[in-house]
Order: sequence, then C-alpha cells, then structure tokens
Amino acid sequence: MSAGSARGSQIMDRLAEAFQHRTRAGARLRRWRLHAFTDTWSVLLGQILVASFLVCILTGAFLTFFYDPSIARVIYDGPFDSLRGVEISRAYESTLEIAFEVRGGFLMRQLHRWSANLMIAALMMLILRVFFTAQFRWPRTGTWLVLFGALFAGMGAGLTGAVLPDDLLAGSSLAVLDGLLKSVPVLGATLSTLVFQGNFPGGAIATLYPVHAFVLPGILLLLGLWALASAIAGRDRADAGRATGGHNRAARVTPAVRRLGVYSFVVGGLILVSATVTVSPVWDHGPADPGNTSAGAGALWYLAFLDGAQKLIPPGWEFVWLGRTWALALLVPLAVSGAFLLAAMLYPFLERWITGVRTAHHRPTRPRNAPNRTAIGVAGVTFYGALWAAAGIDTLALTFGVAFEVLVWALRAVLLLGPVVGFVLTRRICIALQRKDRELVLHGHETGKVVRSSTGEYVEVRTPLDAYERWRLVDYEIIEPLTIEPDANGRLRWRDRLRMALSRWYYRDQIQPVTPAELRAAQERDAITLALTSDL
Repeated sequence: MSAGSARGSQIMDRLAEAFQHRTRAGARLRRWRLHAFTDTWSVLLGQILVASFLVCILTGAFLTFFYDPSIARVIYDGPFDSLRGVEISRAYESTLEIAFEVRGGFLMRQLHRWSANLMIAALMMLILRVFFTAQFRWPRTGTWLVLFGALFAGMGAGLTGAVLPDDLLAGSSLAVLDGLLKSVPVLGATLSTLVFQGNFPGGAIATLYPVHAFVLPGILLLLGLWALASAIAGRDRADAGRATGGHNRAARVTPAVRRLGVYSFVVGGLILVSATVTVSPVWDHGPADPGNTSAGAGALWYLAFLDGAQKLIPPGWEFVWLGRTWALALLVPLAVSGAFLLAAMLYPFLERWITGVRTAHHRPTRPRNAPNRTAIGVAGVTFYGALWAAAGIDTLALTFGVAFEVLVWALRAVLLLGPVVGFVLTRRICIALQRKDRELVLHGHETGKVVRSSTGEYVEVRTPLDAYERWRLVDYEIIEPLTIEPDANGRLRWRDRLRMALSRWYYRDQIQPVTPAELRAAQERDAITLALTSDL
C-alpha cells in the first residue's frame, strides 16, 4: 500500500471514529431532551425559579454599570425637584440617576427587585413541595441542601441589596443591623467595625456591595450548576415510567419547548408588574440620616420572621454578667429562628436516623400517606407564619383597631399552641384521607343509585376505579418501626432506645394499603354488581 493510500485510510478512520462519537453523543442528548417529565403544576416552580433568577442576574449586571457605591457627599442637582440642593451620598445620587436619567433604568431597577422577590417566593414554595412529597430522601438529599443554601444566599442578597441605595429606609435597616451585631457577646463591637469599617452607617455600603454584586450571585450560580449537573447525571431524575411501573401520566415533550413557554410567561409577567407597580421608591424616602428613621419601615417580607420574633419577646430580657450586658431580647429571637431553619435543613438526616431507611427513593410520596411528616411540615409552617405575622403587628393593630398588646399576646399563643394544633389536626386529616382512599379502592365511587335486582336484592351501584387511579391509591410504601438488637451483653444503649421509641411514634397508626386478596375480592364484587345491574 502506498503512503498516500495509508494516509487516506487513517483520515477516513478518524472521520469514522469522530462520526460515531458524535452519533453516540447525539443519541445521549436526544434521550436527555426527550426525558419523561411528570405533568404536574408543581414542576413549574423550578422553572419559575430559574427564569426569575436569570432576569435578576441580567438586570443586576445592567445596574452595576450605573451604580456608584461611594459614600462621598455631593449636592444633588438632578431632575427630582424635591431633593435639588440637598446634600446626599454619591450612592443615593447614582440610584436617583438610574431611576430618572438612565434610559430604561427605572424599568430595570423594578425588574431587579420584582424578580428577586419572585425568585425567593418560588424557592420557598419549591422547598415546601420537596418536603411534603418527600423528595428530599436519598439520593436527593444533596438537592435539599442546595435549595436551603440558595435560600440563605437569596436572603443575604436581598438584605445586602436593600441597603445599597443609601436612602432613609436603608439607613434604618443599617441601624437595626448595627444593633444586632453589637448585641453579640464579646465579638459584637468587632463585627460592627468589620461591617461598617468604622464609619456608621454609610461604611457598610463599601463592604456589602461586592457581597451583593459578586459573591452571593456567584454562590447562587454555582449551586444552580451543581443541581443541573446532578440532574443530567441522573441522580436527581429517575425515569418516570420506570419508577411508576408504567402507570405514569407524563408529557413526553421536548423539555426545551415547554420551558421556553414558561420562561416567556414569567418574564412577560415580571415586565408587566414592573411597569405598573412601583417598589422601593427611594425618592420618597429621602437620603439616609443617622438621626432619623423612616415611618412605617419594615423588614423585607422574606426576613420578616426575624423582626416578628423580636416583637414577641417579653420586655426586660437582659442581664449583666462578666462585666457585659447580655441582651436576650435580641439573642433569643435570632437563636430560635436560626435553630428553626437549621432543623428544617437537617430534617432528612433526622428522619433517616429515626426510620433507618437507607434505600433509594425516586417517586414522590402523597402527603396523606405520611401523616406524621406532613403534620410536622404544617407545624413548621404555622410556627413560621406566626413569626411572619408578628412582623406587621403594628400595622394589624392600626388596620383592625385592636390594641397592640392584645395582638402580641394572641400571636404568642399562636406561636406556642398553633404548631401543636396544626400537627394534631393535620395528622387526623391525613389518616381520614387514607381511609377514604382505601374505601374507594375496595368499593369504587358512589353514584347515589340503589337498584333492585331480579332476585329481589337491593344493590348500591358504584363506579369502579380505573387501573391508574387504583394503582395511585394503593401503591405507597409501608415501613415497619425500627428494631435494634441488643449487644453481646444483652443491653441497649440509651440512644438506641430513643431511636426505636421515635420510630414507633413516627409510624404508628399506619393505614395498611389494600392487599392483593382484598383487591381481587373487590373486583369480584364489582363483576357481580355489574352482572346484576345489567339485567335491569
């Protein structure tokens, strides 16, 4: 064989290998794009989250070109007449320039704030959906932690972004932040100096601006990429038909087409709201002033539970020890709120320790089929809701004409008793719904008709369930309480006894699903009923 022929053969071999590789990659891409997605509304929460995050990132990048984080004092000479001639900071002046002088700046600022609010709202709803459907279990525990990491980063981004305009509302927030930092024992003064750089309150802008503009968005982007990579790798996505034994009602449509429609709807809705509803009118608040505070100022809605926790603490919770004042009125609310969020984040590990279940779970669980877990979730939501409502207790008192002290005591009662009542009621409702499902599987839907057969027997006519509906009601997991064997000396450690006791409590009063024998008997009764009624 000549040298030219050999070279040509090598080139053809490389082309064939490259073509085969691209074919395999294309096949994998097509399989991923044509993946079966459960056709439920809750799946859209993740897509709303992504769309609002992209809008927030793009609008934030636009705003960075015009915002100046400097606290240098200038005399305002812009188009807003009410502030002309007033000494303000350069940060506040650049914010006014974005709103009144930059083409499209006001809309971009509005889009930035509304998209951030929608992103955190969608993230909270997604966390609730994941919890109540038990999608936090292995192998999706990492995704659960990613969601909470994104929630904390989003809250931090909202807090740091709220103080950047350097208006009177931002100054009030910085005064509260300074008080919280200084209330920390031993390290309080040091923390305040690090954040404010020794220049209260404007010094915090130079510290928080890079955190808001670069650090926290980078963390959110990395967390999103991690979740996307895990989904592509198959750890967070199981084939719906395979997981449900072929009974899944899924839309086998190219995901990009559906997501494009959702993204367009979300972006269009954000533009419409941003163009018609004003948020954070900094020109009405005026510049920040350490000696003044804005009337009616409140915390951001997703951080309001911290403010509410402080309002429900009784007065006089402080004492002097080791030559320092310990302000429990500030430390206890922060500790309780932090413990609540930490317990929610670590709940998958606690449930796994109690139940001892370490197998993989890919299918979502109906909330009614896990009464205690659902009841715990409702109790947590009630606790958070009481703190959140307490943040606006002064507005509620003014609106409804109720004494402030009465509302404080009422919300304290809700905070302590509400979770207990919510737990008990939710658990009983879930068990009742399970019994109803069992009745439907065995006897079908009631039609309200009673007929008399040719033999003189009165028979209630019921409509049997179809195969999918019957499977959906009977196919759920029943887990037996944990049993731990004693050690070689016949003793059990105290934590093993505690673990078994919690497991028995967690799985008590389970409603057993319909057995195959009961299902066959029900189908035979349906056949007999159909034969009797067909003679009429």
